[in-house]
Amino acid sequence: MKKFDAVVFDMDGVIFDSERATMECWMELARKYDLENIEEPYLACTGTTDEKTREIMLDAYGRDFPYDTYAKEASKMFHEKYDGGRLPIKNGVFDILEFLKQNNKKIALASSTRRQTVVNQLRDANLLDYFDEIVTGDMVSKSKPEPDIFLLACEKIGVDTANAYAIEDSYNGIRAAHRGNLRPIMVPDLLQADDEMKELSETVQDSLNDVVSYLEA
Repeated sequence: MKKFDAVVFDMDGVIFDSERATMECWMELARKYDLENIEEPYLACTGTTDEKTREIMLDAYGRDFPYDTYAKEASKMFHEKYDGGRLPIKNGVFDILEFLKQNNKKIALASSTRRQTVVNQLRDANLLDYFDEIVTGDMVSKSKPEPDIFLLACEKIGVDTANAYAIEDSYNGIRAAHRGNLRPIMVPDLLQADDEMKELSETVQDSLNDVVSYLEA
């Protein structure tokens, strides 16, 4: 088995298939607002905070774009569809969490999403008790690709960053983990690994089950 003390997970796109679910909501609203090419700005928003998402959308559609109204509608649609444990869980989530627990590894979460949403979604999916610590975007001043959220997660679980893997699906997440001196593992979701991601990641794996195999080897 690889030598490591902890794994720090991103949530959206790693634990939950929420990036795809959110994009479907955005695309439905894009038709209502007659927005073209919504996929491109949406993908640029993955792994970022709400404030950064606002800037990306305003850059894409103009400073007069009613982003707050759009985002509120998208959030309402998402919660109506997926609250209460209906948010799809990515394949292999329970397997990797059980594997880590059985091998006495620390488990943390580092998500740009606000804390209450993270806690609610993990609790509804019966996943909350697996995590030793949860660090969210509202707990740090600088969001991914800055490493602050990963550094705080490692601090809270008492693990040196060099002995922690970070599992991410987004480019900014991999950049943040690398900058924080964690060992990044990319499990691509909506965005495939480009040359930069392959260089920054210790490994790129197709699924969380493949990550287990990698850690066991």
